[in-house]
Amino acid sequence: MTQLAPGARALIRDEEWLIRRVDPSADGGWLLTCDGISELVRGQSALFLTELEDDIEILDPSQTLLVPDDSPKYNATMLYLESQRRRTVPNDTRIHLGHRGVMNVVPYQLDPALQALQQPRARILIADSVGLGKTLEAGILATELIQRGRGKRILVVTQKAMLTQFQKEWWSRFSIPLVRLDSMGLARVRNRIPANHNPFNHFDRSIISIDTLKSNLEYRNYLENAWWDMIVIDECHNVAARAGEMGLAKRAKLARLLATRSDTLILLSATPHDGSARSFASLMSLLDPTAISDPDDYTPDDFKNKGLVIRRFKHNIKDQVTSDFQERVTTCLRQAASAQEEAAYRALLAIPFTQNGQHKGGKQQQLQRVAMQKGLFSSPAAALESANKRIQLLQQKSAPTAEEGTEIAHLQDFIATLQPITQDASAAGFSKYQRLLAHLQSADFGWNNQDPADRLVVFSERIETLHWLQKQLAKDLKLKDKQLDILHGGMPDTEQQEMVERFGRQDDPIRVLLCSDVASEGLNLHYFSHRLVHFDLPWSLMVFQQRNGRVDRYGQKHQPHIVYLFTEAVTEHIKGDLRILEILQNKDDQANKNLGDPSAFLNVFDPEKEAEKVGGFMAEGLSPEQVETTLDQAASNTQDNEGDWLLTLFGGGADATSSDASTSAATSAAKTASSLDHIHNPLSLFDNDFHYATTALTQINQATPVCQWTQAAEEQIISITAPLDLQDRLRQLPREAQADSDLYALCANRDRVAEAIEKARQARAEEDTWPQLHYLWAQHPIMEWLGDRVLSQFGRHSAPLLLSAQLQPGEQAFVLMSLVPNRKGQPLMVEWQVATRVGEQGAFQLEAFETFATRAGLQANRLANRGQGAAYQSVASPMQAALPGAVATMLAFMAQQQKQFAAQLDARLQATLAELKLLQDKQIVQLELRFENQIETVKRSRLENRTRQIGRVFDDYRQWVQDTLTTEPKPWIQVLAAVCNPTAGA
Repeated sequence: MTQLAPGARALIRDEEWLIRRVDPSADGGWLLTCDGISELVRGQSALFLTELEDDIEILDPSQTLLVPDDSPKYNATMLYLESQRRRTVPNDTRIHLGHRGVMNVVPYQLDPALQALQQPRARILIADSVGLGKTLEAGILATELIQRGRGKRILVVTQKAMLTQFQKEWWSRFSIPLVRLDSMGLARVRNRIPANHNPFNHFDRSIISIDTLKSNLEYRNYLENAWWDMIVIDECHNVAARAGEMGLAKRAKLARLLATRSDTLILLSATPHDGSARSFASLMSLLDPTAISDPDDYTPDDFKNKGLVIRRFKHNIKDQVTSDFQERVTTCLRQAASAQEEAAYRALLAIPFTQNGQHKGGKQQQLQRVAMQKGLFSSPAAALESANKRIQLLQQKSAPTAEEGTEIAHLQDFIATLQPITQDASAAGFSKYQRLLAHLQSADFGWNNQDPADRLVVFSERIETLHWLQKQLAKDLKLKDKQLDILHGGMPDTEQQEMVERFGRQDDPIRVLLCSDVASEGLNLHYFSHRLVHFDLPWSLMVFQQRNGRVDRYGQKHQPHIVYLFTEAVTEHIKGDLRILEILQNKDDQANKNLGDPSAFLNVFDPEKEAEKVGGFMAEGLSPEQVETTLDQAASNTQDNEGDWLLTLFGGGADATSSDASTSAATSAAKTASSLDHIHNPLSLFDNDFHYATTALTQINQATPVCQWTQAAEEQIISITAPLDLQDRLRQLPREAQADSDLYALCANRDRVAEAIEKARQARAEEDTWPQLHYLWAQHPIMEWLGDRVLSQFGRHSAPLLLSAQLQPGEQAFVLMSLVPNRKGQPLMVEWQVATRVGEQGAFQLEAFETFATRAGLQANRLANRGQGAAYQSVASPMQAALPGAVATMLAFMAQQQKQFAAQLDARLQATLAELKLLQDKQIVQLELRFENQIETVKRSRLENRTRQIGRVFDDYRQWVQDTLTTEPKPWIQVLAAVCNPTAGA
């Protein structure tokens, strides 16, 4: 059983199977995922539990039967070797395939994958700034892990509005299929699987929203009984523990559970912390529960060498992306408040707000005023809604106090000042709106509301404002039905996704999208829009960054144009508060150009807390000058205070904000070169993927037709009608990516596929926005199916024998592959060697496959196959007799390699275990200090419980490390082909 490893051939129940995957099973044995090779089971997949099987025979490589290859130009052999090479990627730290996704790859996008692949297990927080392409960076890493056999089962957790976008990006650019489990998707799954079956086990790769998971207790049980190779949590700041919370929120508890259900965990967030050590520690503990001993007292040294975090801003990588990032243009529109608005301001300031029936004055009253003022700064409609709600709240009391009655009267006066503005069909008294309307219709702005590729995004915090704008803009801009719509968080998940899809389709009639801040996180709104309007200014610098990132992001083809609206009031108190919001806009612009992280100015790192802090400035009566001084001082501390490690780490610090452009450019150039140096393009026996695919399709259809297919060589496109076994595989694809007629078109030209993605955005129907032209490359499921088909071209336990006149006369050569797995069945070490000798008596020498393939002419269409004549007859028996010697040579070589490799891993294992012991001891000491002042009986009980919890965490991690870094004792060897040149004239 020590020979069980991915890639091994085994006889199980008298049929030959290719082992694709080896996983530990609950009964102490192994779960084998296998593909059928022999005739009866060909094209089928099966799972076997080793503890239940009477006999599993791993085939002896030295007894491999050498058979002649009678295919033209030895195509069957070339396909067989190429397919084996494509699925045996070693677990090294280089990029093998991810850089070839459908994207204009930039070196910085490779860095997260390179960093994660250096770790024993890939667990990383990708915390790049808004718009840098975290979804693509995660796709590159996921591709690399899939190629290493560590990505069969994937779960992505994201926001409701992001489901389709994330799903489509990973499929169209990386051929990673994720089945969408939104409310409709879950219903479809329920209809397809038996009752009480785990829906997460039905699909290997799926995507679901965090809110769906946290709101349904049934899913927790499903999660606890499912396992994935890889889990991705998008916008992971939503699952971090929050500062000041006594216990964990539902999302944080869910994240803790998910972190235990996968070896690989990828977290994505542009705002990865809320400024508190405990909050950030909660994310680090998801990645590595042993990294931080005390979540309230730790330093970057506790985790910085573990490779758990990567964080870059635009200025860090700007020299790499000059053609992919456009410098934004900002326009500040100012308009004097109307007489009606000034009246409303005065009426608002006159309201004597009450608490618990009493008017107490002071900061608490001012905070109530500021809350009402926030609605007024958005729109009179929003203020009207807030005032009515306040009156309803006060009138619900059985006996309102006299002071509450006075507040109600003043609120009604306030409403009386708002009604003329909201009821006026022309909205003449709403100065900010009138200024926006004039700007939208001006030639200077240049917006064409009839151009489907020039759409407008308008943000407002208040839904009442959005509804008012929907009605008023449609009338004033003379927009037709469905040309203007709203996206907000109160919409069902399917409606949110549909709205995002509509805005991303060029043929859809929508021209203006009114968004609440639910759309400010992660959504790609830049395909047909580079103009964004802040109808009301956010009270959070993080929201500024998030909103602008919807159009100012990687891949934007036009210069982003951001519009801010400012109302200039005469009423003194209101004038100062409006000026504070203007200062926030200036600080966001300053951060975008220099600092990188605008949240450093307010220093609380959470949008809601930022808004509270700004409201506090207003309630305290701080002048705009005092506020600006406070913000500048906080930013200065971010850069200068080495002791505040969290701000230094994420605020940028001296290194990130260096004004020495030449030093920064040189450093970035060095990093760029380093990233590109880690790309590995291995030798291929075919010119390209199109050549491989067409040769494979020709070969598998020679004897008995398997499928119908055609090719367009100039365009590098193949069209294939999926046969039944392929149709079964493709059921794991998203519904929108499946062809109704089972006819699929694949193209090997990456630029052509990128054009197809762009063209799909012009479609009217939602399903048509998924590109119908798929990417023809190694990771596409159809290419994987082709690889499995060509691997079964030769019979049970056999390998092809071919002749090459390019070898020396009388030279014998055997192409051998050896694999060393760890205890988890994952291949750690893969070696391709060729055992060669001249004559039948000499000793075999090993030669690297790449070198041998070049000199022997092992390249598609390079070797002529003259058929099974006398030359074959003369070499068949001697080559068969020589095979055990070649295998023995490879076995001796691999034994030595395995010994050295195991020694290196053992040293790494022992160092890791020693480090874990120190970390565990440190956590116990911290625990004892935390409980030392408690009552002895309580102290003993809590200390024992917590000590056991810590022990379990470390024991689990030790076991995982031991299984991962311990190799199986005996390498597995497979004979792939034999090559010889019997005579000089052969």
